Amino acid sequence: MMLKKIIFSLFLLMVLNCTKTDKYSTVDASLIDVIPESPSKMETPPPPMEVAKNEVPGEVISPKKTDTISKKIIKNGDMEIAVSNLLEAKNKISEIIKNNKAYLQSETFRNSDTSENINLVIRVPHQNFDAIINSFSDGIGSVEAKTVKAEDVTEEYTDVSIKLENKRIYLEKYREMLKNAASTKDILEIQENIRALEDEIDVAEGRLRFIDDRVNYSTLELLLFKEKARSSATSKIGFGSRFGDSIAEGWNSFVSFLLGLISFWPFFIIIPLLIFAWKKWRRKN
Repeated sequence: MMLKKIIFSLFLLMVLNCTKTDKYSTVDASLIDVIPESPSKMETPPPPMEVAKNEVPGEVISPKKTDTISKKIIKNGDMEIAVSNLLEAKNKISEIIKNNKAYLQSETFRNSDTSENINLVIRVPHQNFDAIINSFSDGIGSVEAKTVKAEDVTEEYTDVSIKLENKRIYLEKYREMLKNAASTKDILEIQENIRALEDEIDVAEGRLRFIDDRVNYSTLELLLFKEKARSSATSKIGFGSRFGDSIAEGWNSFVSFLLGLISFWPFFIIIPLLIFAWKKWRRKN
């Protein structure tokens, strides 16, 4: 009897399990019929860049920030040019200076026994500096020496500019404090600070003006020289001058020789004394 009950219970469990499975299968099939798979899911997804553009259609890419102060480069140069005709070379130089919107700051002429020299200091707009050097190198004469130097003063210019702006802010604050000062002591102290700041501001502004001038206009020192023939230089010196120079040179040589002999005076005294003492000692023996 007990065995029949167990078998009957197992049979009921199997029937219930089969019924449950059929129910779930029916539900799954109905879901597939009601919610069909979207065909767009089967397409290849767009690349990352296209997705980003579609997600933010109105996005604007901001440009990179640039420095507020441009590069400050000071250029200087030196040139030495040997020429055959000094006046003709000077005229060509003047024309080149005019064409490059430069100006002559100073001119020095020197005439010696061996050469004639013209030293020119030229201020050139920085954008024409290389062009004017190339012009001087061609058609003027033989370039004997050339030096070009560039100095970056951007850091100094930026530092001075920032400090200058801060000093101006402090100056305005001190002036406001001066309006509200109550005692004479406070007024005198504030006025002293104002004077000190004004002096520092003048110095900073002067430094910035100096740098701007050196940056905007480069400096070029140009030496034009013409060698003289050695015979020509010698012929200009008269016989009297050369005779006097020879006498002076001979006298100077004699004085030098005499002073040299005098410097040996200890030997002139000690050596004869030693010889005299040696002879006297020898006679006694």
